[in-house]
Amino acid sequence: MSTTLRTYIQILVRYVRPQWRRAASLSALLFGSIGLQLYNPQVLRHFIDTATAGGEVRALAGAALLFIGVALANQLISVTATCVSENLAWATTNTLREDLALHCLQLDMPFHKSHTPGEMIERIDGDVTALASFFSQFVIHLLGSALLLSGILAVMWRVDWRVGVAMTLYAATSLGAMLAMRTMVVPYWAASRHAAAEFTGFLVERLSGIEDIRANGAVPYVLRRFFELMRERLHRDRRATLVSTLMWFAFIALIAAGMALSFVLSAHLYRAGLISLGTAYVIFHYTQMMGRPFNMLSRQMEVLQKAGAGIERIVRILGLQPAVADGGKARLGAGPLAVEFRDVCFSYDGGEKVLDRVSFHLEPGKVLGLLGRTGSGKTTIARLLSRLYDPDSGQVLVGGVDIRAVPLAELRRRIGVVTQDVQLFQASVRDNLTFFDPGIGDARILEVL
Repeated sequence: MSTTLRTYIQILVRYVRPQWRRAASLSALLFGSIGLQLYNPQVLRHFIDTATAGGEVRALAGAALLFIGVALANQLISVTATCVSENLAWATTNTLREDLALHCLQLDMPFHKSHTPGEMIERIDGDVTALASFFSQFVIHLLGSALLLSGILAVMWRVDWRVGVAMTLYAATSLGAMLAMRTMVVPYWAASRHAAAEFTGFLVERLSGIEDIRANGAVPYVLRRFFELMRERLHRDRRATLVSTLMWFAFIALIAAGMALSFVLSAHLYRAGLISLGTAYVIFHYTQMMGRPFNMLSRQMEVLQKAGAGIERIVRILGLQPAVADGGKARLGAGPLAVEFRDVCFSYDGGEKVLDRVSFHLEPGKVLGLLGRTGSGKTTIARLLSRLYDPDSGQVLVGGVDIRAVPLAELRRRIGVVTQDVQLFQASVRDNLTFFDPGIGDARILEVL
């Protein structure tokens, strides 16, 4: 088993396992539908043979009612399976979105500096949405299609061994051709998803800076870049769709070849008196039914191809680990705390040093103002104090304790940071003031105000 396929299966099992009841219900519904699909043509065969033999009207009416009843039952099962499948898809993908969003929030600032908000929206929502069919239908429909195809071939062998041999060779050839083409479209859909992420990132960034763009006359440039990204996205989407369409045409050609083969074979056997008219029709009908598992297998391959591009990016993000490790168990004392920097050195991404052996001690309850030009390290000191970054060397202490020995949650409960960028969230005034902490009472909020 390839590493990529193993990764797909691991993610599938991880997120579908908690929804095993829904997955089991969906499996039962699909397998029940397969059984009805295999049974109904036999009813039709009986009807045709009875009619050609001059059978009683009552027997024909019974066969017709049975055929209609089985068909209606199959439709009801299909509708129910669709509902269960959609619920399973949303439950699994919402869990993945939650895990992915939480993981991204826990990653270091360098990650978020190198990935735009729009790109992260595309990763957390766009890529995960593309996995909905993969989670809800891939394995079940893949197994169901294989079971339906096996059932059809078994019936063909039972009808006549020559029909069984011909249809088995046809099925093997068609499946081989489909598997040979299955990886063709993956790079194209990966490029399409990448173009979508680039466009979303550009759009979010420009909309957030709309005031500066308009004030400085940059609207024409933004629009030109907008159309360039849209054009690139169009080209990549079109290429991916074209390759997928070519695969669909190949699938249609395979089905047409199978229909022609079954028609010639059943006509030959009927003329030779080896099979009845109803059996000839059943051969043709079952061959036509082969299109369903082939179609489903083709669609699931496309689902796997589209999901593959998203899964690779999701796995890559989930595999990233924050450089700021949270493993400390030390506790900070109560009340005001002293702050101390001891020979702290720091640089962003291994570049020029922003802080070079900086040392100072601030007593509890005292105020320290830092003045300096842009880039002199004022904001960096605040970032190191709240452990958004760790120093390259030296120590940062709060209350006499190295902050790397303190759990991140406790450290950030005791340190408040007001950034130079104003962030107003789409929430109540209370939530914006308390940063979504319901434990802060109204009296305290009014006191601070």
